[in-house]
Amino acid sequence: MGEQELILGLGPTLVGNRTFIIQLLLVAGIVAIVAWLFITRGAKQLAVRRLLVIAFAVFAVFTVLFPGSLSRIANLVGVGRGADLLLYMTVLVLLGFLALQEARTKAAEKRTTYLARRLALDEAEQPAQFRERELPRNG
Repeated sequence: MGEQELILGLGPTLVGNRTFIIQLLLVAGIVAIVAWLFITRGAKQLAVRRLLVIAFAVFAVFTVLFPGSLSRIANLVGVGRGADLLLYMTVLVLLGFLALQEARTKAAEKRTTYLARRLALDEAEQPAQFRERELPRNG
């Protein structure tokens, strides 16, 4: 394989090719989603999450621009095609996201239950006031 074939196999598709359009749209979409994640989450987001988002975005852009390299990586780890590897990784990320959302939902339910109980106790009438109001006084 010559040097030019290797560069064409690894590198981004030239502007004259139609696949450049989808590559451009995918990279723009990845950048937009990452930017939206950083804007909406703000300073509350953990640094580790930010690093993971950046790493994922770099990987996504890399696979869009260099699709042949994903197939080579897939072959190195024993997967037949790059698309299959991408599917397996997507399933793992989706399951991780679902597990994270489940944990967040349970934590939110616990906080809501605690707050509802606390509010009920705070607003409850004191026993002495209840007896005074409900029990007739014998004079």
